[in-house]
Amino acid sequence: MGAFQVTHIFTGVSFVLLFFSFFFLCFVSSSLSLSCKLERKFNLNEMHKPGDVVLGGLFEVHYTSVYPERTFTSEPQQPHCTGFDIVGFRNAMTMAFAIEEINKNLNLLPNVTLGYSLYDNCGALVVALSGALSLASGQEEQFLLQENCSGIPPVLGIVGDHYSTFSIAISSVLSLYNIPIVSYFATCSCLSDRQRFPTFFRTIPSDAFQVRAMIQILKHFGWTWIGLLVSDDDYGLHVAQSFQSDLAKSGDGCLAYLEILPWDSDPSELKRIVHLIKTSTARVVIVFAHEIHLIQLMEEVAKQNVIGRQWIASETWTTASVLQTAHLTPYLRGTLGIAIRRGEIPGLREFLLKIHPDQSDNGRYNNNLVNQFWEFTFQCRFAPAPAGWLEAGGALCTGQEHIENVETEFLDLSNLRPDYNVYKAVYSLAYALNDMLHCKPGRGPFRGHSCATLQTVEPWQLIHYLQNVNFTTPFGDQVSFDENGDALPVYDVMNWLHLPDGQIKVHNVGEVKRSGFKSEELTIDEDKIFWNFESGKPPRSVCSESCPPGTRMARNKGQPECCFSCIPCSKGKISKNNNSLECTSCPEDFWSNPQNDHCVPKKTEFLSYHEPLGICLTTASLLGTFICAVVLGIFFYHRRTPMVRANNSELSFLLLVSLKLCFLCSLLFIGRPRVWTCQLRHAAFGISFVLCVSCILVKTMVVLAVFKASKPGGGTILKWFGSMQQRGTVLALTCIQAGICTAWLVSSSPAPHKNMQYHNDKIVYECAVGSTVGFAVLLGYIGVLAVLSFLLAFLARNLPDNFNEARLITFSMLSFCAVWVAFVPAYVNSPGKYADAVEVFAILASSFGLLVALFGPKCYIILLKPERNTKKAIMGRLTTKE
Repeated sequence: MGAFQVTHIFTGVSFVLLFFSFFFLCFVSSSLSLSCKLERKFNLNEMHKPGDVVLGGLFEVHYTSVYPERTFTSEPQQPHCTGFDIVGFRNAMTMAFAIEEINKNLNLLPNVTLGYSLYDNCGALVVALSGALSLASGQEEQFLLQENCSGIPPVLGIVGDHYSTFSIAISSVLSLYNIPIVSYFATCSCLSDRQRFPTFFRTIPSDAFQVRAMIQILKHFGWTWIGLLVSDDDYGLHVAQSFQSDLAKSGDGCLAYLEILPWDSDPSELKRIVHLIKTSTARVVIVFAHEIHLIQLMEEVAKQNVIGRQWIASETWTTASVLQTAHLTPYLRGTLGIAIRRGEIPGLREFLLKIHPDQSDNGRYNNNLVNQFWEFTFQCRFAPAPAGWLEAGGALCTGQEHIENVETEFLDLSNLRPDYNVYKAVYSLAYALNDMLHCKPGRGPFRGHSCATLQTVEPWQLIHYLQNVNFTTPFGDQVSFDENGDALPVYDVMNWLHLPDGQIKVHNVGEVKRSGFKSEELTIDEDKIFWNFESGKPPRSVCSESCPPGTRMARNKGQPECCFSCIPCSKGKISKNNNSLECTSCPEDFWSNPQNDHCVPKKTEFLSYHEPLGICLTTASLLGTFICAVVLGIFFYHRRTPMVRANNSELSFLLLVSLKLCFLCSLLFIGRPRVWTCQLRHAAFGISFVLCVSCILVKTMVVLAVFKASKPGGGTILKWFGSMQQRGTVLALTCIQAGICTAWLVSSSPAPHKNMQYHNDKIVYECAVGSTVGFAVLLGYIGVLAVLSFLLAFLARNLPDNFNEARLITFSMLSFCAVWVAFVPAYVNSPGKYADAVEVFAILASSFGLLVALFGPKCYIILLKPERNTKKAIMGRLTTKE
C-alpha cells in the first residue's frame, strides 16, 4: 500500500468522523430548538443550479492538490487544487447539459425541474469525500426541522466519482443513508459487491469485464507471456487480483512479472521496473494505471530506450492525449487498448459554446469553476489579479473572449467517452425518477403498495427504480443495470496509429462485448492495426514456443506453466494438436508415423513372393518340381529298362509324384495367409510327405522280402508283397495321415492370425496352427514312418546291391531325419515370416535330399552309363558278388 493511499485513507476516516459529528450536533440542537446549524462549510470548487429535484455530481476538474502543513494548534485547511483538467471540466458541463436537455423534454419528468450541485474532487480523496458529504447534508447555514421530518433531501442521487478509490470511500459512507451513486468512470470490480455497496451503480463496465476483454485480445493474438503493471490503489490492486485469477482459469497465458507502480514516483523503483521490462522475454506489457503513472513510467522507458514492446492500455489511459508527445511516440505508437464506448451527444457543442463567465443569470452557474476554465483557456486572470501577475506580463480576462477561436480539447467532441457515460448516468437517474413519479397509487412497490411523491420522496425509493431502469440513448445504446449495478458491458478496441507527420491518431479497430451467454465476444479488424515493429506484424510473446504435433508439454519445475519443454511422443503414441498435455496411444492395428502426429496402419509382414527370401524359396520349389518332372519323364521313357524295372517302377513313379507334391506344397507357405491356404498348407504338406515316406517304406520292405525269398524256404513271403499289397499299404498309411489332418481341421482349424508380439510397429501375418497337438501328431506320424524306413533300410544295407536300394534309402532317410530334427528348434525360435521360411526350407531340403539320394545314381546310370543298364550287367554283378 503506497504512501498516498495510507494518507488519504486516514484523511477519509477523519472526515467520516466529522460527518457523524455534524449529525450528532444537529440532533442535539434540534432537540433544543428544532433547527440544525451547519458547524463547518467546506471550501470547494463548485457549481449549482436550483431545481425541484437536485442531482449531485463529483468530477475531477483539477487533477492534483497541494496540502498545507498542519499543526496541532492550527485549524485544518482544505488542500489547494492545481492542474486544471479540461476534459474533467467538460464532463461536468456534460452533466449540466444533460439536465438542461431533460428539463426541455416534455415527455421526461414533465412539470419537474432538475437542478444540480457539482463539485471538484481535485484528484484528492479528502476533497472528494468533503464534496460528497456536502451533497448529502446540503450547504444551508441553518434550517428548521419539520415535525414529521418530511421534505426533499439536498440531493436524490449523485453522478460520480471519477476514481475507484474515491467511489469506494464515498459509497461506503453514503450507502448508510441509501443515497444512490452512479459512477461514470470507477471500474473497480470490488464495487460490484452488493453487500458492501448496495447503492452503487455505474455506466462504465466493471474491471472484471475489462480484464476478460484483455484476455480475449491476448488469446486472439496468441500472446501467452505477459507483463502486468498496476497502480498502487484499489483500482490497480483489484485488477491485478482479478487478472491473475481469470488468466489462470482461462489457461491462455501466464504472467512473466507483476509490478505495482509507485504513487510517489520513486525514481529507483521506476528504474528497477523499467529494467525488468527491458530484460524480460515478455514482449507484451499490460498497464492498468492512471495517466500520471504512465507519464512517469514512460519517461523512464525513454531514458532506458526500451523498444520492441507491445503496450496494452487499460481504459484509463487508452485515449490520453498527454502521452501522445514526440518524446514518447517512438515507444507508445502501435499501442492497443480498451476504451470506453464512444458515443455522440447532439447539441453538446452548442451548449459548450454558450459557456461564459458572465452567464450567471438565474443562478445558472454561480460558481468559480467557469472562471477557472476561462482563465486556463485564455491564459488570463480576472480582477483582482494575483500579485505580480500583471507585472510578469499577464493579461486580465474581459469575459469577451471567444472559445471557438482557441484550439482546445474542450470542443473536440469526436471522441466522447467519459462524457457519454456522464450523459447516460444523468439520464439513468432521470428515468428512474420519472418511473417513480408515474407510479399509480395502490400499485406501488413500497409498503402497502404505496408510491413515492415529489414531496415525500427519499433516496432509497429511487434505488428501486434505478435498478430496473431501461432506456435507449439517441446514439442507439441500451442502458440498464444488472443485479450488481453494472451496465451492459461493451468496450471499443483502440490502436495508436502513427501518421506520416509523426502524430498519433487513436482509432477504433474493433469491439468487445458480452454475448447472450455471458461470455466475451471480440471483433477486431487486424488490417487496421499499426504495429510498432519492423516486421509490421504482431509480435511473438511466449515463454516457450508451442509444442508442435507429435510432442507433449512437460512443465518446467519452479517456473510458470507457460514455460515448458516439448517432449517427443514415444513410439506408438501421437499428439495431433499444438501444446498437447498427453500423447494418446494408437489403436491396435495402427502405429505412429515418424512425426508422431498421426496413426497409420501398421506394416504387415509375411513371407512374400516379392521379397528376396520368398523369391529364392519359390525358385527352389519350382526347380525341385521341374527336376521331379524331368526325372519322371526319364523314368517313363526308360520304363522298360532293367534299371527302372528292377527298382519297383510303380513305387518309383508314385514316389516321384509325391516328391513333386512336396515341392509344390511349399508354395502354400509363401504369400499373404488366407483361410484356405492356412488350412491347406499343413494338410498338403503332411499328406504329401506321408505318401513319399510310405513309398520309401514299402520299397524298403520289398527289398527285404525279395532277398528273404531268394533264400531257401523263403518263397512264400513274396505273396505278401505283391503289387496290390504295395498299393494298399501306401494307401492305408496315407489315409491315416489324411484322417489326422481331417480331425485337426474339424476340431481346431488353422487360420490367419495378426501377431503383434514380435514387433510393435508391424503386424506379422501368420497362420495360427489352431491345435498344437494336431500339428505335433502330424509331424510325429511322419517322423515315425521316416524312422521306421531308416531302421529297415539300415538293416538291409549289407544285402547284395544288384537290386538293393537299401543304402540309398538309408542315406536319404538319414538326411530327411536330420533336416526335420533340426527344423523343430529352428521353427520354434524363428519369429513371424521366418518360421514359415524355416518350414519351407525344411520341406525343400528334405525333398531335394530324397530326390538326389534316391534318383541321382539311377539317372546317372540311365543317362551316362547305359552299358550298365542291362539285365546282363545287373545279373553279372549279382554273380560276381556271390
